[in-house]
Amino acid sequence: MMKNSFQWLTKIVIAIFLFQPAIVLKVDSLDIGFTAKAAESTKKKTRRTPAMREKIYSQLARAQKLADEKNVAEGLEILESLNKRADQLNSYEQAMVWNALGFIYYSNDKINQAVAAFEQVVKQENIPESLELSTLFSLAQLSMQAEKYEQSLTYLSKWEALKEGEAIDKGLVLKANAYYALKDYAAAEKAISSAISKVEAEGKVAKENWLVLKRALHYELKQPRQVTQVSEKLVRHYSKPKYWIELSNMYGEVGEATKQLAVLEAAYQQGFVTNKSDIRSLAQQYFFSGAPYKAAKLMSEQLAKGNIEGDIKTLQFLAQAWSAAKEGDKAIPVLLDAAKQSSDGNIDAQLAEVLVNQSKYEQAIEVANRAKEKGELKNPGHVDVALGMAHYNLKNYNQAIDHFKLAAKDDKVNKMAQKWLQFVTSEKLNQERLKQSVAAIGY
Repeated sequence: MMKNSFQWLTKIVIAIFLFQPAIVLKVDSLDIGFTAKAAESTKKKTRRTPAMREKIYSQLARAQKLADEKNVAEGLEILESLNKRADQLNSYEQAMVWNALGFIYYSNDKINQAVAAFEQVVKQENIPESLELSTLFSLAQLSMQAEKYEQSLTYLSKWEALKEGEAIDKGLVLKANAYYALKDYAAAEKAISSAISKVEAEGKVAKENWLVLKRALHYELKQPRQVTQVSEKLVRHYSKPKYWIELSNMYGEVGEATKQLAVLEAAYQQGFVTNKSDIRSLAQQYFFSGAPYKAAKLMSEQLAKGNIEGDIKTLQFLAQAWSAAKEGDKAIPVLLDAAKQSSDGNIDAQLAEVLVNQSKYEQAIEVANRAKEKGELKNPGHVDVALGMAHYNLKNYNQAIDHFKLAAKDDKVNKMAQKWLQFVTSEKLNQERLKQSVAAIGY
């Protein structure tokens, strides 16, 4: 792909992955650029840099103009012609010819040739320090682009040494990305944290992609508390749906359930919770935090909108939430729908218990018998208990006793069934005695 001008900036990207979704991290813009006029102003008084002669300057300016006008071949021809007369150029002029060549190569996606040209720039003696610095940093960035991470770090080390140890944000971020790519997460975290600390010390906010990288590194280093702290900053300064969801997940990871629910609920209120699994997660958090009504209401609304499917698992949870919220009448139609989808009798068994609790005894008997017919019951004793209770309330004592006897054979409900059996047997005797007494009196 041809680039239109020498003023283009490139961005290097490294893809990194965290909780369930891919993150693309951008590194600062490539420090490559050239104008013949700017070259004249790059000298520093600390070095005795040879002057650029007017005729060399003119040819460099002409080469630049041709390249800007997309006459790349002609521009290269001028520069190559100058290179053939390298023995007639001073070190500064040679450096600027190589710099111009490097930029043209880079602008035309000839990365290897660009690197080779820029390497020649820094080999020249007595060039302006600012030119050497910018070229070294460009070489570090180009090495990153070419996935030569060790080489990138080498150029960064030379760049830092020339700056006499002065830490610059862009250098620290590039170093962090190189170390990340090499899976040296501790070194990468140290570099990106230094960059962030510097800008925060100035009262500024760290760039979003810096925080994303720092969070990813803490994740790789298995430091959930630090991941949570960075996620808090992302929510505070760059309020995006994914950051709210991720922060909620991290609060759950570190055992702060109250904050986990509060953040996810706030995200939902802002319209950020749209993923099916996140909707279910919010409903479950409502349920287990003691707010089953909220859980049931949320699930009902989302089902009505078509945002979640009414599969068996979802409908069972919804019915459970309605029941826990003392809204049994609302649980019944939900379980009826779920039972139609199920080939075994377990949902019918659950429905039978709800019907008993709602005093719908005849319907409970019908549903419980259907549960037995379908079979594959996980808790068959519970079904007999439900049948026993339904028959008892309909004063069908013999049938009730029969079902409680069957239930008593199930270890899971043995104690409860025995108590019911004793109670119903006693109640049956009492009723029989009452009838006998009434008959004796003649009523």
